[in-house]
Amino acid sequence: MCAARGEPLWRGGENKSVMKTLVHAQVRWPDSSRKRAPPTLYFSPGACSLAPHIVLEEIGGPYQLALASTADGTTRSPEYLRLNPKGRVPVLVTGESVLTEAPAILLHLALSAPELKLIASTNEGLVRTLEWFNWLSGTVHSVAIRQVRRPQSFSADTSQHASIVALGRESLASAFALIEERLVGLTWLIEDRYTVLDPYLLVFHRWGHSIGFDMANNYPRWTAHTHRVVLRPATAAALLQEKIAPWTN
Repeated sequence: MCAARGEPLWRGGENKSVMKTLVHAQVRWPDSSRKRAPPTLYFSPGACSLAPHIVLEEIGGPYQLALASTADGTTRSPEYLRLNPKGRVPVLVTGESVLTEAPAILLHLALSAPELKLIASTNEGLVRTLEWFNWLSGTVHSVAIRQVRRPQSFSADTSQHASIVALGRESLASAFALIEERLVGLTWLIEDRYTVLDPYLLVFHRWGHSIGFDMANNYPRWTAHTHRVVLRPATAAALLQEKIAPWTN
């Protein structure tokens, strides 16, 4: 990573433009001998790793970022696969612990800072959070988004790709309509207060915009929710550090 070993790139809340250095940084693999080092988030700009990045900023403690681009093949390198055999981001390294999957990382971060109340406080809220995480991660992301962006993952027959993309877009339209419906009368998704689920939903709004959905006109409640997330200083800081805009990918 571009910071000195064991030193955080920045502390949460600091408004430092480090992107020129960050985007060209080499991945630094974790040193298990430094158990008390700040957590390191392996991320790719605009990927689902954006949500835990935002939450790290919300928490405000020291952390490090390590660029693991899905575009240049870093996540398929032997070094990265030793860290995460799934070959995906995000990965959160804390001491000797390596945690994968965005929902699990978001839950871990929320539990690490209970005073911020970034997770639901009731049993009903917790199971609804899990319900959202499972659906968004396991169905909307892993199936529908992937069908649109990587149809080759579903078939090596290129003649089938157009129909796979069309099926994915149809599934996304249905999923997005359901999200819009669930936001009726709500400011935030769970217990009507900001939790780790809200920046995760921002990721999907960005993706919808990037693949051509008219998010503002077709999903006004979801777009208003996204605006509220974007207005939070932690979100602004994470977007700046990843050098991305809130409305595209």
